[in-house]
Amino acid sequence: MPENYKFKVVRADKADFSDVREQIAEIFADGFTQWLEYFSKDKNIIAKAFAHMFVLDQFYVAVSDNKIAGMAACTDCKTLSVKLNKKELRKYLGFFKGSIAAIVLKKEFERPFKNPSPETGSIEYVGTASEFRGKGVASQIIRHIIEHTPYRQYLIEEVADTNTPAINLYKKLGFVEYNRIPVPQQRAKKIGINNFISLKYIKE
Repeated sequence: MPENYKFKVVRADKADFSDVREQIAEIFADGFTQWLEYFSKDKNIIAKAFAHMFVLDQFYVAVSDNKIAGMAACTDCKTLSVKLNKKELRKYLGFFKGSIAAIVLKKEFERPFKNPSPETGSIEYVGTASEFRGKGVASQIIRHIIEHTPYRQYLIEEVADTNTPAINLYKKLGFVEYNRIPVPQQRAKKIGINNFISLKYIKE
């Protein structure tokens, strides 16, 4: 598949798949399991545990034939793109770890923006299915979001400074760094990340 292959990008709730939520969850698990190892190192369990949380009308997916190649959410900085359900988390992670996930991750995943501008959109949970990496999936989804949503400014928050491919991609699309949050030294040694970077894009 050539790098400039054109994917069809649609809103996830309009995607013609019965298993759209499961496919999104698989991409999420593949990209985020390293951050969720405490709860499970098994990507299949992570996918099942978090499949419930995606608010589909806030997500966009790139489609290739009968497969979802990638995803990204875009919100108005007030509407949530994910909503965690304690019962679902306990079902797959067990009572103890599921309960912890519901408390700890809710603060992380459902954290609101402070006084967001009505002209600002938030791009979140950018991910590409492993077999489609390097094919321009994420860039096509992000361009689609910028072209088809009404915001003047777009934010991408808390990208790990070690995630060089993502940072380079966002900068190539015209995003610029506007904030850098240092990770406490003890945690930095544990997770191997020194800073979380925030980027923004402003339409001309």
